[in-house]
Amino acid sequence: MHPLLHPQPSNETHPVSDFNPESTSAGLSAFEQEVRRIAAAPERFAHPRRPFTARGSFVERCTGCRLPTQSCICTYRTPVDAGVEFWVLMHIEEVNKPTNTARLIGDTLPSTRVFAWQRTQPPQALLEALQDPRYYPLIIFPDDQADYQHRVTSWPQVEAKLEGRIPVFLLLDGTWRQARKMFRQSAYLQDLPVLPVHSERTTRYQLRKPASEQHLCTAEVGIALLEMAAQTEAAQVLEQYFTVFNEGYGAARRQASADLNQAQAWLLAYQAQQAQA
Repeated sequence: MHPLLHPQPSNETHPVSDFNPESTSAGLSAFEQEVRRIAAAPERFAHPRRPFTARGSFVERCTGCRLPTQSCICTYRTPVDAGVEFWVLMHIEEVNKPTNTARLIGDTLPSTRVFAWQRTQPPQALLEALQDPRYYPLIIFPDDQADYQHRVTSWPQVEAKLEGRIPVFLLLDGTWRQARKMFRQSAYLQDLPVLPVHSERTTRYQLRKPASEQHLCTAEVGIALLEMAAQTEAAQVLEQYFTVFNEGYGAARRQASADLNQAQAWLLAYQAQQAQA
Protein backbone atom coordinates (compact mmCIF):
# COMPACT_ATOMS: atom_id res chain seq x y z
CA MET A 1 0.00 0.00 0.00
CA HIS A 2 1.26 3.45 -0.85
CA PRO A 3 2.01 5.71 2.14
CA LEU A 4 -0.25 8.64 2.98
CA LEU A 5 1.39 11.98 2.30
CA HIS A 6 0.60 15.24 4.06
CA PRO A 7 0.86 18.64 2.33
CA GLN A 8 3.04 19.73 5.23
CA PRO A 9 4.43 17.44 7.93
CA SER A 10 3.39 17.41 11.54
CA ASN A 11 5.64 18.83 14.25
CA GLU A 12 7.42 21.01 11.71
CA THR A 13 9.08 23.84 13.61
CA HIS A 14 11.19 26.10 11.42
CA PRO A 15 12.70 29.30 12.76
CA VAL A 16 11.31 32.59 11.51
CA SER A 17 13.88 34.78 9.81
CA ASP A 18 14.20 38.49 10.55
CA PHE A 19 14.56 39.04 6.82
CA ASN A 20 13.41 42.50 5.69
CA PRO A 21 10.36 42.01 3.44
CA GLU A 22 10.88 45.48 1.96
CA SER A 23 14.23 44.56 0.39
CA THR A 24 14.76 44.76 -3.36
CA SER A 25 12.49 42.70 -5.59
CA ALA A 26 14.89 42.69 -8.54
CA GLY A 27 15.20 39.20 -9.97
CA LEU A 28 12.64 37.67 -7.64
CA SER A 29 9.88 35.37 -8.85
CA ALA A 30 6.35 36.77 -8.82
CA PHE A 31 5.55 34.28 -6.07
CA GLU A 32 8.37 35.53 -3.84
CA GLN A 33 7.43 39.15 -4.46
CA GLU A 34 3.86 38.41 -3.35
CA VAL A 35 5.10 36.58 -0.22
CA ARG A 36 7.13 39.65 0.69
CA ARG A 37 4.17 41.94 0.04
CA ILE A 38 2.13 39.79 2.44
CA ALA A 39 4.94 39.92 5.00
CA ALA A 40 5.00 43.72 4.84
CA ALA A 41 1.21 44.20 4.90
CA PRO A 42 -0.19 45.97 8.00
CA GLU A 43 -2.45 43.04 8.90
CA ARG A 44 0.66 40.86 9.15
CA PHE A 45 1.49 42.67 12.38
CA ALA A 46 -1.96 42.54 13.98
CA HIS A 47 -0.54 39.99 16.40
CA PRO A 48 3.05 40.91 17.35
CA ARG A 49 5.70 38.27 16.78
CA ARG A 50 7.75 36.94 19.64
CA PRO A 51 11.41 37.99 19.44
CA PHE A 52 13.32 35.59 17.24
CA THR A 53 16.37 34.26 19.05
CA ALA A 54 16.60 30.75 17.60
CA ARG A 55 19.55 29.34 15.72
CA GLY A 56 19.97 31.19 12.44
CA SER A 57 18.69 34.56 13.67
CA PHE A 58 22.06 36.24 13.11
CA VAL A 59 23.04 34.48 9.89
CA GLU A 60 23.90 36.74 6.97
CA ARG A 61 21.41 35.83 4.24
CA CYS A 62 21.10 36.38 0.50
CA THR A 63 18.48 39.05 -0.18
CA GLY A 64 17.10 36.91 -3.02
CA CYS A 65 16.73 33.30 -1.88
CA ARG A 66 17.03 34.03 1.88
CA LEU A 67 19.56 31.25 2.33
CA PRO A 68 22.88 31.84 4.08
CA THR A 69 25.03 33.80 1.63
CA GLN A 70 27.50 30.96 1.21
CA SER A 71 24.59 28.69 0.16
CA CYS A 72 22.85 31.10 -2.24
CA ILE A 73 20.84 29.24 -4.89
CA CYS A 74 19.67 32.21 -6.99
CA THR A 75 21.79 31.09 -9.96
CA TYR A 76 19.93 27.79 -10.08
CA ARG A 77 16.37 29.12 -10.08
CA THR A 78 14.97 27.66 -13.31
CA PRO A 79 11.43 28.57 -14.46
CA VAL A 80 9.55 25.93 -16.42
CA ASP A 81 6.04 25.65 -17.83
CA ALA A 82 3.56 22.93 -16.90
CA GLY A 83 0.03 21.91 -17.80
CA VAL A 84 -1.10 22.29 -14.18
CA GLU A 85 -0.97 25.13 -11.67
CA PHE A 86 -0.30 25.44 -7.96
CA TRP A 87 -2.06 27.78 -5.59
CA VAL A 88 -0.51 28.03 -2.12
CA LEU A 89 -2.68 29.00 0.83
CA MET A 90 0.08 30.04 3.20
CA HIS A 91 -0.41 30.37 6.94
CA ILE A 92 0.53 33.89 7.96
CA GLU A 93 3.25 32.51 10.25
CA GLU A 94 5.04 30.97 7.26
CA VAL A 95 5.81 34.09 5.27
CA ASN A 96 9.19 34.90 6.87
CA LYS A 97 10.52 31.36 7.24
CA PRO A 98 13.62 30.90 5.04
CA THR A 99 13.17 27.11 5.22
CA ASN A 100 9.70 27.25 3.65
CA THR A 101 9.80 25.01 0.55
CA ALA A 102 6.63 26.27 -1.13
CA ARG A 103 8.91 29.03 -2.45
CA LEU A 104 10.74 26.44 -4.52
CA ILE A 105 7.51 25.63 -6.35
CA GLY A 106 6.87 29.34 -6.89
CA ASP A 107 10.38 29.87 -8.22
CA THR A 108 10.09 26.93 -10.63
CA LEU A 109 6.52 27.33 -11.91
CA PRO A 110 5.86 31.02 -12.70
CA SER A 111 2.08 30.54 -12.72
CA THR A 112 2.08 29.61 -9.01
CA ARG A 113 0.00 31.91 -6.84
CA VAL A 114 0.12 32.49 -3.09
CA PHE A 115 -2.62 33.65 -0.73
CA ALA A 116 -2.31 34.46 2.96
CA TRP A 117 -4.49 32.45 5.35
CA GLN A 118 -5.94 34.09 8.42
CA ARG A 119 -8.90 32.53 10.17
CA THR A 120 -11.08 35.63 10.27
CA GLN A 121 -10.07 37.17 6.93
CA PRO A 122 -10.61 34.93 3.86
CA PRO A 123 -8.33 36.01 1.00
CA GLN A 124 -10.57 37.80 -1.49
CA ALA A 125 -8.26 37.03 -4.41
CA LEU A 126 -8.55 33.30 -3.70
CA LEU A 127 -12.33 33.50 -3.36
CA GLU A 128 -12.45 35.06 -6.82
CA ALA A 129 -9.99 32.57 -8.30
CA LEU A 130 -12.06 29.64 -7.03
CA GLN A 131 -14.99 30.95 -9.08
CA ASP A 132 -12.96 31.33 -12.29
CA PRO A 133 -14.37 28.86 -14.85
CA ARG A 134 -10.96 28.38 -16.44
CA TYR A 135 -9.73 26.35 -13.48
CA TYR A 136 -10.47 23.02 -11.80
CA PRO A 137 -9.18 23.48 -8.23
CA LEU A 138 -8.35 20.51 -6.02
CA ILE A 139 -7.37 20.73 -2.38
CA ILE A 140 -4.41 18.50 -1.59
CA PHE A 141 -5.10 16.70 1.66
CA PRO A 142 -4.95 13.18 3.11
CA ASP A 143 -7.98 10.91 2.75
CA ASP A 144 -7.79 9.61 6.32
CA GLN A 145 -11.05 10.93 7.80
CA ALA A 146 -14.54 9.54 7.19
CA ASP A 147 -16.49 12.80 7.24
CA TYR A 148 -15.21 14.07 3.86
CA GLN A 149 -14.82 10.81 1.93
CA HIS A 150 -17.57 11.93 -0.45
CA ARG A 151 -15.19 14.67 -1.64
CA VAL A 152 -12.16 12.45 -2.20
CA THR A 153 -11.15 11.93 -5.82
CA SER A 154 -8.27 10.47 -7.82
CA TRP A 155 -6.20 11.82 -10.69
CA PRO A 156 -7.88 9.61 -13.35
CA GLN A 157 -11.26 10.86 -12.13
CA VAL A 158 -10.02 14.45 -12.31
CA GLU A 159 -8.74 14.03 -15.87
CA ALA A 160 -12.14 12.72 -16.95
CA LYS A 161 -13.85 15.86 -15.62
CA LEU A 162 -11.47 18.61 -16.76
CA GLU A 163 -13.30 19.49 -20.00
CA GLY A 164 -10.54 21.89 -21.02
CA ARG A 165 -10.10 23.45 -17.60
CA ILE A 166 -6.66 23.84 -16.00
CA PRO A 167 -6.16 21.59 -12.97
CA VAL A 168 -5.04 23.51 -9.91
CA PHE A 169 -3.38 21.94 -6.89
CA LEU A 170 -4.27 23.96 -3.79
CA LEU A 171 -1.63 23.40 -1.11
CA LEU A 172 -2.19 24.25 2.56
CA ASP A 173 1.19 25.58 3.63
CA GLY A 174 1.94 25.46 7.35
CA THR A 175 2.70 22.96 10.07
CA TRP A 176 0.54 19.85 9.99
CA ARG A 177 -1.55 21.21 12.89
CA GLN A 178 -2.00 24.51 11.03
CA ALA A 179 -2.89 22.73 7.77
CA ARG A 180 -5.60 20.69 9.43
CA LYS A 181 -6.98 23.86 11.04
CA MET A 182 -6.98 25.59 7.66
CA PHE A 183 -8.79 22.65 6.09
CA ARG A 184 -11.44 22.48 8.81
CA GLN A 185 -12.02 26.16 9.50
CA SER A 186 -12.13 27.60 5.98
CA ALA A 187 -15.74 27.53 4.80
CA TYR A 188 -14.74 28.43 1.24
CA LEU A 189 -12.78 25.17 0.94
CA GLN A 190 -15.55 22.84 2.06
CA ASP A 191 -16.96 22.13 -1.43
CA LEU A 192 -13.64 21.51 -3.16
CA PRO A 193 -12.73 17.97 -4.23
CA VAL A 194 -9.96 16.48 -2.10
CA LEU A 195 -7.01 14.92 -3.90
CA PRO A 196 -4.77 12.79 -1.68
CA VAL A 197 -1.24 12.03 -2.82
CA HIS A 198 -0.07 8.44 -2.57
CA SER A 199 3.53 7.83 -3.46
CA GLU A 200 6.45 5.54 -2.73
CA ARG A 201 8.58 8.61 -1.98
CA THR A 202 10.25 9.07 1.38
CA THR A 203 11.35 12.49 2.50
CA ARG A 204 14.84 13.81 1.82
CA TYR A 205 14.18 17.07 3.63
CA GLN A 206 17.07 17.80 6.02
CA LEU A 207 15.81 20.93 7.76
CA ARG A 208 13.46 19.25 10.25
CA LYS A 209 13.10 15.89 11.95
CA PRO A 210 10.07 14.16 10.38
CA ALA A 211 7.62 12.14 12.42
CA SER A 212 7.76 9.62 9.60
CA GLU A 213 9.81 9.15 6.44
CA GLN A 214 6.51 9.29 4.54
CA HIS A 215 5.85 12.89 5.69
CA LEU A 216 6.98 15.01 2.77
CA CYS A 217 7.70 18.73 2.77
CA THR A 218 5.67 21.00 0.49
CA ALA A 219 8.17 20.94 -2.38
CA GLU A 220 8.33 17.13 -2.30
CA VAL A 221 4.53 16.98 -2.43
CA GLY A 222 4.72 19.30 -5.43
CA ILE A 223 7.15 16.97 -7.17
CA ALA A 224 4.90 13.98 -6.48
CA LEU A 225 1.89 15.86 -7.88
CA LEU A 226 3.75 16.82 -11.04
CA GLU A 227 4.76 13.21 -11.54
CA MET A 228 1.19 12.06 -10.98
CA ALA A 229 -0.03 14.54 -13.60
CA ALA A 230 2.64 13.35 -16.07
CA GLN A 231 4.42 16.73 -15.97
CA THR A 232 7.78 15.01 -16.12
CA GLU A 233 9.98 17.92 -17.19
CA ALA A 234 8.62 20.26 -14.52
CA ALA A 235 8.98 17.50 -11.90
CA GLN A 236 12.63 16.99 -12.86
CA VAL A 237 13.45 20.70 -12.67
CA LEU A 238 11.77 21.07 -9.27
CA GLU A 239 13.50 17.92 -8.01
CA GLN A 240 16.95 19.23 -8.93
CA TYR A 241 16.21 22.69 -7.50
CA PHE A 242 14.97 21.11 -4.28
CA THR A 243 18.19 19.06 -4.10
CA VAL A 244 20.34 22.18 -4.36
CA PHE A 245 18.26 23.96 -1.71
CA ASN A 246 17.92 21.04 0.68
CA GLU A 247 21.44 19.69 0.67
CA GLY A 248 23.12 23.08 0.41
CA TYR A 249 21.13 24.57 3.28
CA GLY A 250 21.53 21.41 5.34
CA ALA A 251 25.30 21.49 4.89
CA ALA A 252 25.40 25.18 5.84
CA ARG A 253 23.62 24.38 9.10
CA ARG A 254 26.19 21.69 9.86
CA GLN A 255 29.01 23.99 8.74
CA ALA A 256 30.00 21.32 6.28
CA SER A 257 30.44 21.14 2.52
CA ALA A 258 27.93 19.54 0.17
CA ASP A 259 28.62 17.90 -3.18
CA LEU A 260 25.94 19.49 -5.34
CA ASN A 261 27.81 19.35 -8.62
CA GLN A 262 25.37 16.95 -10.27
CA ALA A 263 22.19 18.89 -9.43
CA GLN A 264 23.81 22.25 -10.12
CA ALA A 265 25.23 21.06 -13.44
CA TRP A 266 21.85 19.60 -14.43
CA LEU A 267 20.06 22.91 -13.83
CA LEU A 268 22.70 25.01 -15.59
CA ALA A 269 22.64 22.65 -18.58
CA TYR A 270 18.85 22.85 -18.69
CA GLN A 271 19.00 26.65 -18.56
CA ALA A 272 21.50 26.70 -21.43
CA GLN A 273 19.34 24.34 -23.47
CA GLN A 274 16.27 26.52 -22.93
CA ALA A 275 18.19 29.66 -23.90
CA GLN A 276 19.09 28.08 -27.23
CA ALA A 277 15.58 26.81 -27.96
